[in-house]
Amino acid sequence: MIKAAEESTQSKCPELTMDNFISGLKRRNPGETEFHQSVEEVMTYLIPYVQLHPKYRKAQILERLTEPDRVIIFRVCWQDDHDAVRTNRGYRVQFNNSIGPYKGGLRFHPTVNLSILKFLGFEQIFKNSLTTLPMGAGKGGSNFNPKGKSDDEVMRFCQAFMTELSKHIGEDIDVPAGDIGVGAREISYMFGQYKRLKNEFTGTMTGKGLEFGGSEIRTEATGFGCIYFMREMLKHQSDGLEGKQCLISGSGNVAQYAALKLIQLGAKVVTISDSSGFVHDPDGLDEEKLEFIIDLKTVKRGRISEFADHYKLKFYDKQKPWSIPCDLAFPCATQNELDEADAKALIKNGCQGIAEGANMPVTIGAIKSFQNAKLLFSPGKASNAGGVAVSGLEMTQNSIRMSWSSEELEQRLVEIMTNIHQQCIRYGSEKDYVDYVKGANIAGFVKVADAMLAYGVL
Repeated sequence: MIKAAEESTQSKCPELTMDNFISGLKRRNPGETEFHQSVEEVMTYLIPYVQLHPKYRKAQILERLTEPDRVIIFRVCWQDDHDAVRTNRGYRVQFNNSIGPYKGGLRFHPTVNLSILKFLGFEQIFKNSLTTLPMGAGKGGSNFNPKGKSDDEVMRFCQAFMTELSKHIGEDIDVPAGDIGVGAREISYMFGQYKRLKNEFTGTMTGKGLEFGGSEIRTEATGFGCIYFMREMLKHQSDGLEGKQCLISGSGNVAQYAALKLIQLGAKVVTISDSSGFVHDPDGLDEEKLEFIIDLKTVKRGRISEFADHYKLKFYDKQKPWSIPCDLAFPCATQNELDEADAKALIKNGCQGIAEGANMPVTIGAIKSFQNAKLLFSPGKASNAGGVAVSGLEMTQNSIRMSWSSEELEQRLVEIMTNIHQQCIRYGSEKDYVDYVKGANIAGFVKVADAMLAYGVL
């Protein structure tokens, strides 16, 4: 009788196929193309896994996992330097808190919309799970553009944004951090406003200044973690980073510190880019050139073409760096920056491995090209996890009211990235190839899904 009841229950579930699942997702979330893409990539691996483990199907875990716990949308009004009232839209997507408080960055950029934030929040579920730290997943931001704004304008916007967001966050509820357009300046303004409103000093945000609860190496962590993950992939093939020619896209924090760690470990970085184009340096970046780039992008907020002019290097206007011959590639700029044509160029030019430093910078078609060619390929939820890992360590330091040294934190980061690699090997090893996308997705899923099962129907 028990078996019959189980069969009856399972028969009520619609057939679990990729087409059925994605068509239902698109029907419930019309027009959210980035979110659709992110879910489709993950479900390529999770649907076959769930079909082999019916306990997840019976509890509708996949359907529940792709529906945020809540989406908060709010108006942000502020005054510019000419006393004109400006209006932007703010968001916080609290996606899943099964293994800890919601955790994920805030992005300020004119392209921000609900689709992008849901894709980022969904990816964050698996990324945070892989770190093994107790963090759920969220993402937020605004279509506000900090570029070209004065410090006072940015301060007024951040304070207005936090006035509303503060109602929905807290150290045991939701802990935001920075992302594109949200650096130390913006985090400081928002945390200051939160402290004023709540009359408390708690670790409700990460990425704070060292003077008020921040963590060493938080700025470097995502870039460093990406390189440590690539090192583990190469080590698994009895290879290493030394002497490898590397392409990097982007010139923000992730790209800067990925470049620095590659240089320190003996690799040669020959490209750097921003939205205006890329620079090719055949001799390779060194720490002096990198210091120039960091000052240019974080202090002067200039264009990468100024770096090319200063060092008399070739600047490729409105182009991407993936046509340059290389051993390794690190897309560290933004989503969907490396497409199928770029992948074919990298394969043709002898590229050995690719690690995503940004969130979903490689399209589904490009990923398939890399996998078909048996190249090393790491998805961002694995190789991009260093930043949120150190954010989680900042939360711990705030909770115990102490700080760890940069050396201690970097060692912990190495251990976390090594552990993520081991999880990917466990779930992604095939006969003659390690599918790191499969490994990362399944490993990240199992921990969250088992927690959801334990809670019952919520």
